[in-house]
Amino acid sequence: MKIGIPKEIKTNEYRVAITPSGVTALVQAGHHVCIERNAGVGSGFTDTQYLLAGAQITEEAGTLWQTAELIVKVKEPIRSEWLHMRAGQIIFTYFHFAADRELTQAHLDSGAICIAYETVALPSGELPLLTPMSEVAGRMAVQEGAKYLEKFQGGRGILLGGVPGVSAAHVVVLGAGVVGSNAARLAAGLGARVTLLDTSVERLRQLAQTLPANVQTLFSNRQTLLEQITSADLVIGCVLVAGAAAPKLIRREDLKSMQAGAVIVDVAVDQGGCIETTHPTTHENPTYVIEGVIHYAVANMPGGVPRTSTIALTNVTLPYVLQLANKGWRHAVRDNDALRHGLNIVEGQITHQAVADTFGLRCVFIE
Repeated sequence: MKIGIPKEIKTNEYRVAITPSGVTALVQAGHHVCIERNAGVGSGFTDTQYLLAGAQITEEAGTLWQTAELIVKVKEPIRSEWLHMRAGQIIFTYFHFAADRELTQAHLDSGAICIAYETVALPSGELPLLTPMSEVAGRMAVQEGAKYLEKFQGGRGILLGGVPGVSAAHVVVLGAGVVGSNAARLAAGLGARVTLLDTSVERLRQLAQTLPANVQTLFSNRQTLLEQITSADLVIGCVLVAGAAAPKLIRREDLKSMQAGAVIVDVAVDQGGCIETTHPTTHENPTYVIEGVIHYAVANMPGGVPRTSTIALTNVTLPYVLQLANKGWRHAVRDNDALRHGLNIVEGQITHQAVADTFGLRCVFIE
């Protein structure tokens, strides 16, 4: 199969969809890999490394899209790439359709087969292609939150871990999934006082046995959430409903009860955000202030550490890329139920219920 790896052109996105070692595996399996010139430079991989791995380098993104049967990316195709998409082409990437109706319609109109990393799901419910980026984002959320708590950045002037004789910062984490548990663990490791909220008592019980003693777990409801955010220095939103828009847990009027200079990091922004006042930002302009509260809502947080993120992503996506390339998408999804859950759009039809429900559209079951 002809596999195309375009250069990511979303603002401040430095990741690439595959490492040179990943290319080697695909070439050894008999596939033709074409990668756009300098696609890997932001992640520390040179064109020479890709050439030695067996890839072909192309100057033109349009040519790559035109010839590739399977496009493998990191982020969703942006507007300038939509004109390159075509019927029958397989596109394998993070889409987050539920956050963007226009993006969804463009892919419906293209006739392409869109397989979303974020909805590939194992029988256990685990999202294996979302997990490594969630781990990165959860840890980065604490780093970024700590930075913007500094007075120079407009924050409260709070050191996350405090010092002897001075209280540590209060970090409130909404959601105890992969992002939330990683955020809680790192914040606790830095010495913060952490409150972790979730609606799954079973999940909270599990984490209470493994997280440090300075993490308090609480069942999440409206009253508890409001009580916690009033004393929070840093709030990290980590709520995920696979394939669907994130629920809005913090409303605009709630911000008035928060401390001036407090920071919100909304990791759920890819799925529309779990804070009502969230809108996507970039690494170049990452924050804005509403009601005295700093909002950080970078939609591609792991792109800030592209070397780590690219290697972690390829580790988990490569087996699925090989299955799609070896078998074609129809046989691959028949043989792999996890991959079948990744199908979001097929030849002009929505095939993922959560995406269809978000926009009130019809879902066609792939069977």
